[in-house]
Amino acid sequence: MGGQARVVALRPEPEPASEEEEEPAARPLRVLPLAALDRVGVVLVSHSRALADAVAELAVELVGTGDPAPVTTAGGVEGGGVGTSTELFVEAARRADQGMGVAVLADLGSAVSTTQAALTAAEAHGLPFPIRLADAPFVEGAVAAVATASAGGDLAAVIEAAEDGYLVRKL
Repeated sequence: MGGQARVVALRPEPEPASEEEEEPAARPLRVLPLAALDRVGVVLVSHSRALADAVAELAVELVGTGDPAPVTTAGGVEGGGVGTSTELFVEAARRADQGMGVAVLADLGSAVSTTQAALTAAEAHGLPFPIRLADAPFVEGAVAAVATASAGGDLAAVIEAAEDGYLVRKL
């Protein structure tokens, strides 16, 4: 999950013009590594740690590239057990962040409520920006989100792909 190098043109200070020099000097280029700033991250919030981890594993396996976008999970509550935790969600969002945004999918009502409450106080929780909660089916949305993020889609494309999971009929 390393970053990639980008070429950035640096503007030199203008030099006083001399009568001898007719062509302007070429502008120097420097390669600046921007580590870990290349894809949208995905967070899966579930009442069950096992479920969140299994859906993340499925989504990554189905992408099949060997270099998926970052996917983290926030399942269950501290100490184990079923439920949702703001603290686990915030930690997962921070781990998923590569600087291009974070897409969040939640499984059931209180996972959605917990996530929305955290997003309402995003700055107070130190959440990455931008971060968005998708209105998407958990499994189908996660697979589509991870595939789109892994292919380099921006946050809007990742959210749209996840939400399009409601349009796919099984029968």
